[in-house]
Amino acid sequence: MPKKIPLRQCVGCREHRPKPELIRVVRSPEGEVSLDFKGKKPGRGAYVCPDPACLKRARKSRALERAFSAPLPDEVWAALEAQMEAGDKDG
Repeated sequence: MPKKIPLRQCVGCREHRPKPELIRVVRSPEGEVSLDFKGKKPGRGAYVCPDPACLKRARKSRALERAFSAPLPDEVWAALEAQMEAGDKDG
């Protein structure tokens, strides 16, 4: 029997996709927000497609702020966009 692949919803485009295809945005217990390319960091997570347009859409709709129940400053958004552009696969 094949292993079941969990689905997650992108907060930008609202599409359900297999979890390995998405990038996890995580808010650590200390309150730091970063991209988690491996999906292993501790904290509250939300998922976004590996497309900068989805991250922009999530920013416009304030989806990450709702997911984390906390406002995100502009410098956090800039850091997330820079991480997305760099494609930091090391996590």
